[in-house]
Amino acid sequence: MQNWLPHLLHLSDPALPVGAYTHSNGLETYVQQCIVHDAATAGTYIRNMLEYNVIYNDGYFAWQGYLAAEAGDLSLLLELDEECTALKSPMEMRQASQKLGLRLLKLMLPLAEHEFAKEYALKTTGHYCLVFGVYAYLLGIPLEEAMTAFYYNTATGMVTNCVKLVPLGQQQGQEILYSLLPLLPGWVSKTKTVSRELAGRCSPAFDISCMQHEKLYSRLYMS
Repeated sequence: MQNWLPHLLHLSDPALPVGAYTHSNGLETYVQQCIVHDAATAGTYIRNMLEYNVIYNDGYFAWQGYLAAEAGDLSLLLELDEECTALKSPMEMRQASQKLGLRLLKLMLPLAEHEFAKEYALKTTGHYCLVFGVYAYLLGIPLEEAMTAFYYNTATGMVTNCVKLVPLGQQQGQEILYSLLPLLPGWVSKTKTVSRELAGRCSPAFDISCMQHEKLYSRLYMS
């Protein structure tokens, strides 16, 4: 067994107590508008979100966070942090990203002590995708394996939200997740080809749904 594998399983565990379960990232809006209302529409939503949004946003920044940590370039990492903040237009998405990142930092700092992480923690606003990338490198996890786990973790969170919100049966949720597994390597490969100019490429419908979530009459999620 590879020495990094247990660390990868721990870092990407959907049950890691950082509060991800409190955020739907705009899905709750789609459910209340009856756009996502069954297994088929839930599967379409998740695939579209991953392929047309996450690759250019959190996936890209997780990748770049890993490379910045590998280079020991704290200045670049903080620049990415500012860029990530600027590109997350919906307030709830921006705050959720920072809350999850800071919680992951707080959790990992005493577990995997490293001077680079300590210095980063003192200056960052803490976006989850960047923190994930940094710790994936510091824990010795290979980049492509780390990114595969990042997309799996993201997909799992979306499936869980759909099961609760639509609602779907657990079997339906697992069927959606299983159908996504063959797509993970392709998304990782595509992330490698994203240019800096395309980072943060806007998906207006997703951003609008997140903004509308702020004013929903009833809400189960914080975002």
